[in-house]
Amino acid sequence: MQCGLEMDRSDERITPDGAAATLMAHEAASAPDAVRAFLSRNATALAALTADLRNAPPSVVVTCARGSSDHAALYLKYLIETQIGIPVASAAPSVSSVYAAKILPGSALVIAISQSGRSPDLLSTVAAYKQAGARIVALVNDETSPLAAAADHLLPLYAGPENSVAATKSYIASLAGAAAIAAHWSGDERMVSALDTLPEALSLAHDLAPFGLVSALADARNLFVIGRGFGFAIAQESALKLKETCGLHAEAYSAAEVRHGPMAIVDAGFPILAYAGSDASGDSVREAVSEFALRGAPVFLLDALAVYGGHSLQKLAGHPALEPLLMIQAFYPEVNALSLARGFDPDKPAHLRKVTQTR
Repeated sequence: MQCGLEMDRSDERITPDGAAATLMAHEAASAPDAVRAFLSRNATALAALTADLRNAPPSVVVTCARGSSDHAALYLKYLIETQIGIPVASAAPSVSSVYAAKILPGSALVIAISQSGRSPDLLSTVAAYKQAGARIVALVNDETSPLAAAADHLLPLYAGPENSVAATKSYIASLAGAAAIAAHWSGDERMVSALDTLPEALSLAHDLAPFGLVSALADARNLFVIGRGFGFAIAQESALKLKETCGLHAEAYSAAEVRHGPMAIVDAGFPILAYAGSDASGDSVREAVSEFALRGAPVFLLDALAVYGGHSLQKLAGHPALEPLLMIQAFYPEVNALSLARGFDPDKPAHLRKVTQTR
């Protein structure tokens, strides 16, 4: 199992020629700039949102998103439920867009996350909740979108144009937005302070190459991606990227859920990609992957407590809740290189478009 606490894999980077020339690679590398822009340009908007939420706390938070944005929403769920204590539910957009069901009036807070802000089912859901009296917060990359216009509190992602179909910088900016909302709302000064140094930490994480995915998964067909707690959202995001850019059947599970049936198919030769944070959830991931390794499964663990290229993500992040942002930043260059090594174009996955509009 490749998870030693003093691991340094900086010399194992294997990237095909041209890996750095893709749009995906360029946009992932610019994520620190996007996060820096989000935090600096949204300072006033975050202060207004924080004051509103503290003066009139919602009874429930509802997230509305799809794809990578929905993974960011899951991260936000863990943050709000652990730091604020308010339950968070994920909206099923078809309830409004397909069934035209009415939402009962209440004091919900709806947080919609989107790159384009134009998908009909997302807009239908937001409209239904707004009609029922909910406050709308939008994390969206397009300030001219209908979603932005519908928001009571608008937090533009400021990621700039993203041309690769595979979202990278906008996803990391969405995670940073979620972290900023939770940190300011909860008054977690340690997390607020860590956000200040997040762009620099992301720049360092981008070059770590902790997994060696090109050699590890060049011929793979199936794998599990494991995480838990704050890190479960990036397990989902990693599985999605492996599917859409590398043609791999990758499924994401929490380190707890994988024990309820899925682990039965893991044996020798079945790869496991895993993320372990420095908090208590990381112990659960380490325990699960240790069991898989004993079966002969190739395990590739990114551990916040380990050392990669002279850095530990625990120290770089400054707060356990921010470690997933550094982990996914380290993953993106490797999945980009793996896509090319497997003969794919990470910028133009088959059968996919940049903006997906569902009803």
